[in-house]
Amino acid sequence: MSNGSFALKSVTPILRIFDETKARAFYVDYLGFQIDWEHQFEENLPLYMQISLGTCTLHLSEHHGDCCPGAAVRIEAENLAALHAELEAKDYKYARPGIEATPWDTRELSVTDPFGNRLIFFEAA
Repeated sequence: MSNGSFALKSVTPILRIFDETKARAFYVDYLGFQIDWEHQFEENLPLYMQISLGTCTLHLSEHHGDCCPGAAVRIEAENLAALHAELEAKDYKYARPGIEATPWDTRELSVTDPFGNRLIFFEAA
């Protein structure tokens, strides 16, 4: 998309986290993201990291000024049934999502991270 003088590119949501161990258990162990990089100004200061899965990139931040908990992010997916099957096969006791057909002609799978952020994976119906 371009207006002639500039072009917009991809979006990288920043999601607030409060506990590194819980964030890793949810995003890496449960959802299957990989950690691309991590940053802390010093030991015992807030963590900031980038995670990715395929072409989906998210930033997770313990910094209070970066964002508020409780965000919702829509992530387009291919083969939602396969994602659902992978999540169902994992032993993560805090989420058992299903697939929902919506009135706006998508199929959606919604999970909430331990910090109140909701990830909505969707595909066209």
